[in-house]
Amino acid sequence: MKDLLIVVDYQRDFVDGALGFPGAEALDGPIASRIAAYRSAGHDVVFTMDTHGHNYSATQEGKKLPVPHCIAGEAGWELYGRTALARESGDCCFRKPTFPSLELAEWLKGRSYRRVELCGLVSHICVLSNAVMVKAALPEAEIVVDAALTASYDPALHEKALDILEGLQVTVRNRA
Repeated sequence: MKDLLIVVDYQRDFVDGALGFPGAEALDGPIASRIAAYRSAGHDVVFTMDTHGHNYSATQEGKKLPVPHCIAGEAGWELYGRTALARESGDCCFRKPTFPSLELAEWLKGRSYRRVELCGLVSHICVLSNAVMVKAALPEAEIVVDAALTASYDPALHEKALDILEGLQVTVRNRA
């Protein structure tokens, strides 16, 4: 059985754009290296991309987080750095208008992945919520989050997210 790497929302607006934060850029090389390792082992890699329209401020999220970001087609929506270069044309990419991807969960149902690893941004929002979706879609797969490949603008929320992931039977590796 294959393994799967899900690169969650490693987009410019979360690294050095509208919602960027110090330290997010440091994940780029390690995430790109993890993608390369999965590919060389014959495993699969997919991406999620936070995707909003110009009506963002009228959405539920826009009302609670009034910072336009990841507007489809704009520079901040694009994947960041070496991670962007590691994406191949045949890779599945799930555009999602909210934190988790229902489309990703539907795509996963019935697939036979032994292990699914998530990395990317932001740990306490999109990484956490997509890990829950993966667990629902593939209850017998091992779900893994490498703490060295995810981060948050709020270190306390990051640590709480890792605690919650562990409580949901997600394997959290490389925790400080």
